[in-house]
Amino acid sequence: MSAVLMFLSAFVFFATALPYCLMRREQLNLFLFDSDYIRETYHGVGWLSRFAGDFFDQFLCYRIVGPILVALVLTAVGEVVYKISRKAFSPGVSRIVASFFFVWAVMRETDSRYLSQYTISTLGYLSLFMAALHFREKWMKPVAAAVFLSIGIWAFGVPCQKYYGKLWSRPNFTYDKVIGMDVEASRENWDKVLRISDRNDMHITEVDYYYNLAWAMKGALGDKMLDHSQNYANGVLLTVAEDESPFTNGMAGEAWYQLGDMSLAEQSTMIALQASPKQTGTRFLKRLAELNLISGETATAQKFLTMLSKTMRYRKWALRMMPENHDDEITQWLEQSRSKLARTDFVYGDADYRPVLKGLVESNPENHAAREYLLCYDLMYFDVPSFMEDYNDRRIPGRMYDEAFLIGLSLDGLSEERAMGEGVNPQTYKRMQNYFRNPERYKNSYWYYYANSPIAH
Repeated sequence: MSAVLMFLSAFVFFATALPYCLMRREQLNLFLFDSDYIRETYHGVGWLSRFAGDFFDQFLCYRIVGPILVALVLTAVGEVVYKISRKAFSPGVSRIVASFFFVWAVMRETDSRYLSQYTISTLGYLSLFMAALHFREKWMKPVAAAVFLSIGIWAFGVPCQKYYGKLWSRPNFTYDKVIGMDVEASRENWDKVLRISDRNDMHITEVDYYYNLAWAMKGALGDKMLDHSQNYANGVLLTVAEDESPFTNGMAGEAWYQLGDMSLAEQSTMIALQASPKQTGTRFLKRLAELNLISGETATAQKFLTMLSKTMRYRKWALRMMPENHDDEITQWLEQSRSKLARTDFVYGDADYRPVLKGLVESNPENHAAREYLLCYDLMYFDVPSFMEDYNDRRIPGRMYDEAFLIGLSLDGLSEERAMGEGVNPQTYKRMQNYFRNPERYKNSYWYYYANSPIAH
């Protein structure tokens, strides 16, 4: 009965309260079904725990299967500890000891950068210790302990901190939501990204970033942007730089990939790849394959696709993406992606991305997402003159753009007659008049945002 409770509690916890922690770990890992790879990677001290851990981690990408497998291993830890404790304690005390170890193992699993080999090593050593206790003769127990310790070091690694990760961790539920937005954005599940962001306590720059990206991909950023908290320009485009966190760097490339700048997207991916726990990861290899296919670097793309074709989850996708196997759907995707590419290369510096966005818009005037990002980039920097220049180049619908346009017109004198002559919607002009009477009612307007900015004036 105790084992059932352990299993159910672990499964429910990881499946509902912390669903994306495990998925993130799969994205940072790589296991290839290749004899040369296995022979070169899994040898030496601790080979079995590393092999089993990497094999195990590839299943964590599945919403139900991942939590089930983790719950089974954690339950096994609790059960082995219980059987060991029964050699010295009563059933009640043994359950308390087993529960303590179970909770300890669960807490360690809540770290998204945790490696499953740590829990597998713990389970392996506990199992060997339990086996040693089964010898009845006193002289056999120390001999068995020495033999099993040698086996454990060979198979599971030296029992020290290096092989076992953090001693303790604790769940960060808000951070898991951010990871969830990152995971769903990588899968282009924009509706799920928006559902996760629809929480009152999610006032985080990374959440703003993915909220904005999702609405841009749905073609409604100008209408929806200020319905969510915004950290000025920080939530529009994240900076790609080596002094940023690996997680932020990995996120930063998602917007550039969707907007069409493959150089910045690749830079982001490479930095994140190098900073990952094992300098690898299916998430990054998949993105590098896509980037190189779009950029026309077929030979480089094939290297990444060949690796992914030896994985369980991405095999079919990788084989389908091989240049010789492209069908009409992939060909159309490549054409659409390549149409976004800028025709001019930029030297990036000081995180001034406005020229990059303008280059993307000029290369493809139909790149609606890039145009929205250009306008929003101007507005989040409160650069109304630049916004007026970019907006007048090609006006696109959006409540925030209409409101900002009225601010731009007011910089050199605004009247109702002039506003109507510029094509301003009469209802928008009327709303602005009402705003001046009661600004607090229009907190999601650009007028309120602009008027209350510490840097706009």
